[in-house]
Amino acid sequence: MAVKILHTSDWHVGRRIRGRNRSEEHKAVLGELIEIAVSSEVDLTVVAGDLFDASSPTALSEEIVWRALLDLAEVSPVVVVAGNHDSAARLDAVAPLLEMGRVTVVGTPRSPHDGGTIELEDFGVKLALLPFVSQRGIVKTEDIMGSDPDQHAGLFEDRLRRIVESLTGDMTAETVNVLVSHLTVYGGLAGGGERQAHIFGYAIPSSLFPGHLSYVALGHLHRQQKMPHSGAVWYSGSPLQLDFGEVSDQKGVLLVEASPGLPAKVTAVPLSEGRRLKTIRGTLDEVLAHSDDVANAYVKVVLVEKARVGLSDEVRAAIPEVVEVVLESTEPVKREPESRQKLKPTEAFHRYLTEKGVEDPLMESLFAELLDEAVK
Repeated sequence: MAVKILHTSDWHVGRRIRGRNRSEEHKAVLGELIEIAVSSEVDLTVVAGDLFDASSPTALSEEIVWRALLDLAEVSPVVVVAGNHDSAARLDAVAPLLEMGRVTVVGTPRSPHDGGTIELEDFGVKLALLPFVSQRGIVKTEDIMGSDPDQHAGLFEDRLRRIVESLTGDMTAETVNVLVSHLTVYGGLAGGGERQAHIFGYAIPSSLFPGHLSYVALGHLHRQQKMPHSGAVWYSGSPLQLDFGEVSDQKGVLLVEASPGLPAKVTAVPLSEGRRLKTIRGTLDEVLAHSDDVANAYVKVVLVEKARVGLSDEVRAAIPEVVEVVLESTEPVKREPESRQKLKPTEAFHRYLTEKGVEDPLMESLFAELLDEAVK
């Protein structure tokens, strides 16, 4: 019989959006995820990294994550690997306690004989668990896997290939074989919330994954997507829209049905509890005309207007959901070759505003008053 697996990742609990707390949203969307696990009667849940948004999460963030994992474990066993936003050491420290609740957590990469692979005999499932590995940590990880020192000159991709081979080498067509990892695959479409320093320079080709794997459960990219491969290689994506680069993403989880010797069947299940992110662009009048269309959403406004004092305040007063206002000036930047060194401060400030396409006598008057106070 097929094994039913729930694949999720990139919870980023603790993430704020322009300073606004999203804890209640995270509680709601993780509750929705748990309901899906219950109604689908899954045999296993895998979480492919970035449970937290920071390596030192708040107590509230930890409460949300631990509660969600234990609630999922009431349905079926749960397997978790660390992402680049998680503290690997912190996850390893709490792992023995979570293990008592049917939650297996791997914070740092391990050899196959030290917890890097596990087997769920009741379901006929073998799992290879590979947390996020940085370029700096790749040599140490390869040491753990038993590679020879003369192999350490290899590139990141080559080293990661050997690590995957080490973790999956004992898998056969007799079992459902699953690799769970937090990494970047070439060709993957990024959302707007990923930390770019951990995207570029860490990518691998999907051909690195061996063909005898039933399913590859990935985390790191926030957009739900299947990667080019003859088998089932998927990013589940984040359960919430985390940044304005993700406004077009449909968030959800993946339900996987896998049988020995066959690629898995994957079904995307949408999540709806998180607040949507929306971007409005236009003149002030055009933006305000959309004020009724963005209820219960976080809003970014791109104003195509000439800059003036109080412009952002007008937008925020009319649309309380606005979390960011960006000005796209309608005036071309005017540059004058003359030096400002010989100008009076007020004249230099006037010229600066002119170059920026700003015509605002009130701002110039306030500048003059502040200047008078400063030189008294």
